[in-house]
Amino acid sequence: MAKKISSAEKRHRKSEERRLRNKSAKSAVKTCVKKFVTLAQKKDPAADAALKEMIKKIDTAAGKGIITKNAAARKKSRMQRYYNTIKAAQ
Repeated sequence: MAKKISSAEKRHRKSEERRLRNKSAKSAVKTCVKKFVTLAQKKDPAADAALKEMIKKIDTAAGKGIITKNAAARKKSRMQRYYNTIKAAQ
C-alpha cells in the first residue's frame, strides 16, 4: 500500500483550482472577442464599447499571467486592425 503524501495532495488540489480559474478567465476573453466580432460585422455602434471591454479583459488576463504579454498584444493588435478596416469601409 502506497503512503499518502499530503503535500502532493495539496499541490494537486491547488493546481486544479488554478486550472479552473484560468479556464474561466480564458473563456471570458474568448466570449468578449466573439461579441466584439459579431457587433463589428453588423457595423453596430456598440462595437466601440465591446472593443474597450475586450481589451480590458485581455489586459487583466495578461496581468494575472493567464495568457502571456505577447499573446495579449497580438490579440489586441489583430482586433484593433480588424476594427479599423471595418471603420474604413463605412
